[in-house]
Amino acid sequence: MNERILNMQKIINREVPPPPIAKLIGAELLQIEKGKAVFELECNTEKHANPMGTIHGGILCDIADMAMGVAFSSLLEMNETFTTVELKINYLKPIWNEKITAKGEVIKKGKTIGLIKCDVFDDGGSLVAHALSTCMILRGEKSVGR
Repeated sequence: MNERILNMQKIINREVPPPPIAKLIGAELLQIEKGKAVFELECNTEKHANPMGTIHGGILCDIADMAMGVAFSSLLEMNETFTTVELKINYLKPIWNEKITAKGEVIKKGKTIGLIKCDVFDDGGSLVAHALSTCMILRGEKSVGR
């Protein structure tokens, strides 16, 4: 197991706090392995609703982005970081007060560019959203402080 996965495992084991964005929306990292990550979020309309009363698309995008980013980072060397250069999401059904699960998986990691997907499911296992992300690996001076 690489060092990045071990560091993320500390979040799962509650040895270190989750990143601020995960705390803000209430997302929890459940699982990480090489090229894969799973997040969970207990959605509720008091905290996560849009003006129409359903869960805001940005919340779905946030949890998908987290799952894709952690999945991709699990394949990077310690001297590498990355930045997202494109993110696309398709919303397939509305949700209200229920638990969602985001399953991120790396499709391809190249020397510079990676392609990552994420499926977001509701409590019943129905597909709520599908996201795709393109990430660029940063090395050397470009990776400092990221």
